[in-house]
Amino acid sequence: MIVHLLQCFGAAPGGGNAALVVENDGSSETARQQFARERQVSACVFIDRQANGAIVLDYFYPHTRSPLCLHATLAAAHVLLTAPGDPAALKVTTAMRGQALQLVRRAEGLFIGLAPQPAPAVMLEKYVPSELMGQHMHLLSPPVIASVGSPKLLLEVADRTTLRALRPNLELIADWSALHQVNGCYAYCRTGESEYEGRNFNHLDPALEDSATGVAAGALAAHRQQSLRLHQGHVTQQPCLIEVQYSAQAIWVGGMVQRST
Repeated sequence: MIVHLLQCFGAAPGGGNAALVVENDGSSETARQQFARERQVSACVFIDRQANGAIVLDYFYPHTRSPLCLHATLAAAHVLLTAPGDPAALKVTTAMRGQALQLVRRAEGLFIGLAPQPAPAVMLEKYVPSELMGQHMHLLSPPVIASVGSPKLLLEVADRTTLRALRPNLELIADWSALHQVNGCYAYCRTGESEYEGRNFNHLDPALEDSATGVAAGALAAHRQQSLRLHQGHVTQQPCLIEVQYSAQAIWVGGMVQRST
């Protein structure tokens, strides 16, 4: 087993959201979940090379297996594409749902190409955002569930002050998400023409709040049908920046990746 620790989507050198990339591991799903639980890094991705040369990515958070995690995918892209002799592009699939992903190395950095995915059809009653957030919510646009592989409930709030002050009901979010097959809430605000800031709520422990959520950035770009820059991690003191390039053919999610020292 070879384990790499990388920081992904950091807005500055030394920062970012941590991910473990594991190669040459043939263990069971149970053993992988135990590995992720013991390491307590925000995400682990296992690179499985098939006999026919195909590459499959298997994602685990400390508390559960995931169909897709883009900051872990970006870490895997760094392992697969940046050593001398590595290709500039690869096609991979995800373990849980067989979703096709494109990994590319460009002059401006590493990017993941993917397509919008079907989102669960959920009746979103007006009171739901306020209940989940634990306070009266005045949203600037209707709540929507969008997905590039891991569905998010997107909630647009007025400004950074409102966003950073949120203290949601994490237990209720977890229960509601499990009931409707949604992977948590993503609250965000617009800060410029194509600039946004957001926070992801998908853990029971406030200390485990995500510093960068690539699947939410992709979902937001798909919903808005625009390229964007998404800032995250102010509350966790790990400022991150996710770049999303949107087109009708594909959504490309990228950002900085560094090996952790």
